[in-house]
Amino acid sequence: MSTSHTFSGNPLDRGDRERRDDEWIARRSGDAASRFLPMRDLNVPVSEADGAGLVWLSGEERERLELTAQPLFLGLLNGTAHFVVDVSKADGAARELDQDGRFRYVDARSATELLDAASCGIVAQARAQVDWHARNGFCPQCGSTTTMARGGQTRHCPGCGAIHYPRTDPVVITAVHSGDWCLLGQSRGRGTGSNRYSALAGFVDQGESIEEAVAREIMEESGIAVKNVRYHSSQPWPFPSSLMIGCLAEAATTEISADDEEMSDVRWFHRDVVVSALDGGSNELTLPAPLAIAHHIIRAWALPHSQD
Repeated sequence: MSTSHTFSGNPLDRGDRERRDDEWIARRSGDAASRFLPMRDLNVPVSEADGAGLVWLSGEERERLELTAQPLFLGLLNGTAHFVVDVSKADGAARELDQDGRFRYVDARSATELLDAASCGIVAQARAQVDWHARNGFCPQCGSTTTMARGGQTRHCPGCGAIHYPRTDPVVITAVHSGDWCLLGQSRGRGTGSNRYSALAGFVDQGESIEEAVAREIMEESGIAVKNVRYHSSQPWPFPSSLMIGCLAEAATTEISADDEEMSDVRWFHRDVVVSALDGGSNELTLPAPLAIAHHIIRAWALPHSQD
């Protein structure tokens, strides 16, 4: 696919074979040549210097700063092991990491405006992993304290023996069209009363295909039946850990009957208005920024010959 969205394009080899070797992980986590990404409260360190980028600590810096939290293995790049370490609860020098003006902690969304595509891909992985481990310290089956394994890829329960894997929640997001009209909605509580609209979206349910999820979500939110569902592209969305599955679909019906509890408004917009909004020149409609896959699937319908 030629389409590559923000938070995709991670250059790291995630090292599946290496993760199986606990001794290898231990050696690399103590290696001076390894690199460590300190994250605080799920925020990432971005350099204040020209050409802003992620700030990686060397193994020596990690030891000097007494960053004792167990690092999570992200992967390999040119043979160098890269880890993320959560410094949210660190004491002493670790709490002063950003006080020398070398960098500042930035939330993952804002960081995308400062970092290159490869770094944003790493941020998506690192944020999702740190967040998952913070939420899963106890086994949901027996309540025992779980321990990290495979460099952070899993958590094991010593009580019942269960192995827990990070979950990724699939979300379908769809640009529904009928001739020169596109169906867009406004979720209740998000932009209510403004002119900000987006493609309709929702989580894939258990035992449901992508196509079925698209049809169900569109019907639930707008009362519109769809046909000819077509996959466009996908986007990792680490808030906390979703996979946005972008689709386009034709409307089989056109009369809107919106879910008033979930949606504050659903309406059809003409292609001319959508094209103007994509260029930021519409007073009638505001669309998601290019950070979001919604922008790109709407553009794919409105400007089918553009290089998106």
